Amino acid sequence: MTLQWISVRNLMRRKGKAAFILAGLVIGVGTSVGILTYVNAVGHDILHKLDQYGANILIVPRTESLSLSYGGLALGGVSFELEEIREAELTRLASIPNAGNIAALGPLVLGVTELEGRRILVAGVDFAAAAILKPWWKAHGSLPGPNEVLLGAEAARVLNLSAGDRLPVGDARLTVSGVLEPTGSQDDQLAFTRLADAQRVFNKQGRVSMAEVAALCKDCPIEEMVQQIAEVLPGAKVMAIQQVVKSRLEMLAHFEKFAYGISAVVLLIGTLVVLVTMMGSVRERTSEIGIFRAIGFRRSHVMRIVFLEAGIVSVAAGAIGYGLGVASARLAFYFGGEGHPAHVPFAVETAAAALVLSVTLGLLASAYPALMAARMDPNDALRAL
Repeated sequence: MTLQWISVRNLMRRKGKAAFILAGLVIGVGTSVGILTYVNAVGHDILHKLDQYGANILIVPRTESLSLSYGGLALGGVSFELEEIREAELTRLASIPNAGNIAALGPLVLGVTELEGRRILVAGVDFAAAAILKPWWKAHGSLPGPNEVLLGAEAARVLNLSAGDRLPVGDARLTVSGVLEPTGSQDDQLAFTRLADAQRVFNKQGRVSMAEVAALCKDCPIEEMVQQIAEVLPGAKVMAIQQVVKSRLEMLAHFEKFAYGISAVVLLIGTLVVLVTMMGSVRERTSEIGIFRAIGFRRSHVMRIVFLEAGIVSVAAGAIGYGLGVASARLAFYFGGEGHPAHVPFAVETAAAALVLSVTLGLLASAYPALMAARMDPNDALRAL
């Protein structure tokens, strides 16, 4: 009879203790895998959304300005040499080293119009780029065609306009094609028309007031891209909008540290459960170990039997813990407010790490019980019969 077979038979005869050891390791490994997988899934989701949409770089005309404010009271400002950006210059962005990371480029032309004593800011945009830059837009009606305008929710309310009405812009009268649903942003206050129409009615052919760039993603060197764009557009000021993104990623980093701490505590508890259970199992098998020693088993053989039992249970616990951890992370991601399944593919590295962690903890927790069993005096053990 081999040592492996003896270990398997011992586990089969003591199913309750084997199940207790298995549960301790499964809870520890499963909790760790679940928490860390959830953190990684949330981080991946954030970066995936950033890859898809959102203006993260602004290109505005460079100006020498003096801000006149004190103690929070704004008194206006003085600007010198304000020059709008030429639309043709934006084509230079295709020549920067990280041009492949630019998801969308949206030039804007801004102007002011007035209706019945109320002034409203009109923005000429490229609606094809806006689909990526502003994917949260939902319009009641349709997007503007030639000589049409799309109103923000607040602008439509204040001006008392709806689809089909006309809005005078410069020398033209643009038809309202639709109204945006409230966005909670400055877009609610604006009216949007096609870029070419805005350039025509505000007499800004070939010029733009500013440009938005969607380019912030997981692998995008955002600071380098800002510098590259500034080099090809020396007459413009290039800024990266990163405050919201950084705050959320920093919060995720803090949560990740907390997750490591919780995982360590749960793993420690699981290890103690294995230790106590294995020590109880060794004490129960005092006479059995005495017989093994009496018939010629060495101390190393006894230790190998105990380690083999722990190893078999640990491998099973690692596999089960990984599966339960990934499943719990997906459920937490789905019911935690994201509303869609987590992107958690089967990761060979994570599965292997779970197995290694489970086996390591199982063997470490079994080291003292195995040593205790090996040092047992055969004569004392046989007297227990």
